[in-house]
Amino acid sequence: MPTLQTGDGLALHLRHWPVRDGARGTVLIVHGLGEHIGRYAHVVEHLNRCGWQVTGYDQRGHGASGGQRGAIAAADSLLADLGAVIDALRQLQPGPLVLLGHSMGGLVAGRFVAEALAEAPAPWSRAVEALVMSSPALDPGMNAFQKGLLAVLGPLMPNLAVGNGLDPRWVSRDPAVVRAYRRDPLVHDRITPRLARFIVEAGARVIADAPRWQLPTLLLYAGADRCVAPRGSDAFAAAAPPGVLVHQRYEGLAHEIFNEPEQAQVLADLARWLSAHGLSKA
Repeated sequence: MPTLQTGDGLALHLRHWPVRDGARGTVLIVHGLGEHIGRYAHVVEHLNRCGWQVTGYDQRGHGASGGQRGAIAAADSLLADLGAVIDALRQLQPGPLVLLGHSMGGLVAGRFVAEALAEAPAPWSRAVEALVMSSPALDPGMNAFQKGLLAVLGPLMPNLAVGNGLDPRWVSRDPAVVRAYRRDPLVHDRITPRLARFIVEAGARVIADAPRWQLPTLLLYAGADRCVAPRGSDAFAAAAPPGVLVHQRYEGLAHEIFNEPEQAQVLADLARWLSAHGLSKA
């Protein structure tokens, strides 16, 4: 399953990491803005050791997948793409399916799950068994100037690619991670007004739907995040039903909590939650 064609003809690059015996199910990783699935090898290794097979893909406009860098064709392109990937996985891999999204990927996964709460869900809506959001972009932290610029450029030039304004030093406190990020030829810093508007509107929708949340969800996020505003995750955690949501705010950690010096603790928290929900080995 190296590639998957989207509804509008783009090729999505997929990767799959199986386990040899008795897989508990599948974790589907959805990466963040400007990066790609290849940056999650150590997370995959950890999940494999816990008995999970893992699949990931480069979102459109990212990594080895097709499409203009940092662009989407329509407001729901990333959501429709995720639905198509889930359809492919359901045909090939039985068992529970857990979405694990980081940053923009956490937003995409959260917004995808929220659609099931609508009176008439979109055609791309699919059921999954659980959700993990890592430092999700529920609040991108835009200032008044940025919001005004988006309001002006959005209708006029929705596909104009500009720098996303994120400093690589913000992704992690580990200098080695930052160096690798800077040198990675598949990492880019592009974003278009249409994608930015999706991020803003999708985050607001997820937070608004939090009181009605039904899917078992783990929310792990950085308290010292400068890439997205932690207040978005704070708001979701405060509103979601406690019987559905488990959340952990890591004070002092930077955005990529799986790439911080404390990553072993974060990965252990992930494994513990999966185990507690009967979704992994103890």
